[in-house]
Amino acid sequence: MLVRLSRAPVVSIALIRGRATGVGSELALACDMSFASREKAILSQWEVGAGLVPGGGPMARLPRLIGRGRALEVLLGADDLRADLAELYGYVNRSLPDAELDAFVDNLATRIESFDKRAIGETKRLVNVASLPADSEIELEWNAFIDSLGRTAARERLRKLMDRCLHHPGDVETRLGHYVGELAG
Repeated sequence: MLVRLSRAPVVSIALIRGRATGVGSELALACDMSFASREKAILSQWEVGAGLVPGGGPMARLPRLIGRGRALEVLLGADDLRADLAELYGYVNRSLPDAELDAFVDNLATRIESFDKRAIGETKRLVNVASLPADSEIELEWNAFIDSLGRTAARERLRKLMDRCLHHPGDVETRLGHYVGELAG
């Protein structure tokens, strides 16, 4: 789905107001553009901290966007990034004040929508040639993710997160980067 989204002839824009971590981050990375609430957005790839290999394309996409060193910081550090740092790194196009985010994205989308569809599609196709990873790179990541799910260390770390209420409203969801950093203990 993420590969198809990136290659679709239409423009996709992620508006991030809240957590975009793991697959949420991967969805934003697959979109053509992403804009984040300066006050509310948090991005991360937390999987390595839980003993997993991320599987939705961040190793293929992030280095192209933010450079190798920063990509390794995001992926191996498995910590939360606020929107202002994500913007500085190039992880998102822009971070905007939350009160301005919807209007900015709506105006941009409306502006693009008013342009010739063929010109939009051809421009996106040619940018994709120069910037998107090959589908095989995403497949390699997905296979590594599936393999990592079977590892004892990953199962134990995921169990610890689930015991602390991962996927439920609360502190673990709010500060996931902090909690994956504590899993070794």
